[in-house]
Amino acid sequence: MSTQPAAPRRAVVERRTSESSVTVEIDLDGTGSNDIETSVPFYDHMLTALSKHSLIDMRIRAEGDTHIDVHHTVEDTAIVLGEALRRALGDKAGIRRFGEATVPLDEALAHAVVDISGRPYAVHTGEPEGQQYHLIGGHFTGSMVQHVFESLAHHAGICLHITLLSGRDPHHIAEAQFKALARALRQAVEPDPRVQGVPSTKGAL
Repeated sequence: MSTQPAAPRRAVVERRTSESSVTVEIDLDGTGSNDIETSVPFYDHMLTALSKHSLIDMRIRAEGDTHIDVHHTVEDTAIVLGEALRRALGDKAGIRRFGEATVPLDEALAHAVVDISGRPYAVHTGEPEGQQYHLIGGHFTGSMVQHVFESLAHHAGICLHITLLSGRDPHHIAEAQFKALARALRQAVEPDPRVQGVPSTKGAL
């Protein structure tokens, strides 16, 4: 029996404001192919890892007022990516719904749990004090990691818990969390041939 859904699970979402211009294209049933340019190099690195390890194809183009701060461009990209995930999931029939993963990167270890619930919620814990102030790659403030997860969860309509279990290097800490999210998402959005309809006792997600 094929585990592929009957209809393509793809979405294209654009968002234009006075602060940024973002276009996101995704395919949930891809191979992790990606083409990402946000004008924030470290963010490109994180989103590339998210695509590669979730097996979600992503094409992302974003530009904005990074001469002021990367905040607007990073946040708006997460908003649009979340909206694209929500649209691509459609009615969520036949998916596994839940996913979890624990991923190491040298000394860093991160755990992520995803519920494609239709109810936005984000819990992010465990980062060492000072991580939020660190400039990773000279542009990306450590505090943006949590902000990306919150924006993504809110606009995708998912419940997301991410816990850093250990870590010292700011780059490793951020990357382990993005990779854990990727692997959890891969499980959660994956079609399950045993699931009939929407995986909820309410009949809707």
